Amino acid sequence: MKEIICKLLVIGAGPGGYVCAIRAGQLGVDTVIVEVGKPGGTCLTVGCIPSKALIHAAEEFDATQKMLAGKNPMGIRVEGASIDLARTIAWKDGIVGRLTGGVSGLLQKARVKIVHGRAHFRDGKTVEVETETGQQIIRAETVVIATGSDPVELADLPFGGRVISSSEALSLTELPKKLVVVGGGYIGLELGMAFSKMGSYVTVVEATPQVLPLYDAELVRPVLRKLTESGIRVLTGAKATGLADNGEALVVEISDGRRESLPADRILVTVGRRPRTAGSGLEELDLDRAGPYLRIDDRCRTSMRGIYAIGDVTGEPMLAHRAMAQGEMVAEIIAGKKRAWDKRCIPAICFTDPEIVSAGLSPAEAQAQGYEIRTGQFPFSANGRAMTMLAEEGFVRVVARADTNLVLGLQAVGAGVSELSAAFALAIEMGARLEDIAGTIHAHPTRSEAVMEAALKALGSALHI
Repeated sequence: MKEIICKLLVIGAGPGGYVCAIRAGQLGVDTVIVEVGKPGGTCLTVGCIPSKALIHAAEEFDATQKMLAGKNPMGIRVEGASIDLARTIAWKDGIVGRLTGGVSGLLQKARVKIVHGRAHFRDGKTVEVETETGQQIIRAETVVIATGSDPVELADLPFGGRVISSSEALSLTELPKKLVVVGGGYIGLELGMAFSKMGSYVTVVEATPQVLPLYDAELVRPVLRKLTESGIRVLTGAKATGLADNGEALVVEISDGRRESLPADRILVTVGRRPRTAGSGLEELDLDRAGPYLRIDDRCRTSMRGIYAIGDVTGEPMLAHRAMAQGEMVAEIIAGKKRAWDKRCIPAICFTDPEIVSAGLSPAEAQAQGYEIRTGQFPFSANGRAMTMLAEEGFVRVVARADTNLVLGLQAVGAGVSELSAAFALAIEMGARLEDIAGTIHAHPTRSEAVMEAALKALGSALHI
């Protein structure tokens, strides 16, 4: 087999890798991308997209169930409802298939050569790829490592049998009657709440004092109320110690020292993700690390000349849109453009019920950085559009400097607030002040009016509360 020689080699076709390759191809850079699975990576195949499909199906079924039970205040009633999980998963797989096919088409359109297989570094410029037809050698002037991440496996709860990761959870064709979720972060709660709505009895086990520990308590409180209303049991300050002797239950150590056995058809472990580097030969390159992650600078350069790294392999925040932005930037740098990472904020979203979105600094984070702040908060219970959509839970909050009114952060919790993330990030990136947001006409009736009202509240000029 002939060696492939190229200017740019991208290892990994997840969100960061494929965006980097497409943009490089558009800029005329001779580019090769290597991927062992389908294009799209974790996000597209076993993460963001399939989980949101499952969450939406669960919400639709839950809404129908409430109509069936006569709990719908709008007077809508239905005669019967059931869910065929296998068909739901097939629908989800269809969406994934369309999107992975779309990524492949975009790579081909940008004249990027795709090599299917697992890459292993020989040195900083040479990679061996094990393909179905044999070994392929690729030599490149520049390499971008975009290998992504894998679910963390607990020593006492190795994956297999009843113990599953989020990847397996998204492919179940039979609904577990009893599901125990180990890890109360955003992945665990998103999937746990979805399975609860479809009919599973769900217990969440979280080692820290609060579920969703990366968000402040005020944002988490409405989610906690919904968990209680949904019948989901939450154990905080609890540690999973392993399976019971019969293998049919999870043994948990509660904060007061008691042990409890939780029967479970499935045990979903969502305690974090680790960089995917094993078997890639990266150890031989001796790249600088930041803990388990590859250390990078503001241009995503590693400690070795000509090698860049983007996405989850470089650490938190492990978000697809961060990887995409890094990939686009690196492609332009390689093409000769002057770029550097100067993002003021990376919005983060938790697709629970209700949703949480955060961009920039929370009040506590702003104060910790030495800012004197003013905040404004507007509840959806005073928003007309939220009322008409039976979605009054939650609020929008703005955080600004007290001296200049420069917006430092925007957060919200409520139904559909993920769609406010673009407005939040745009305001912070463009250096908006409270007066800019308050002075912008927001369409009525929309939930986005709560953003304007929060700014008015921070200015002491609230109109509707």
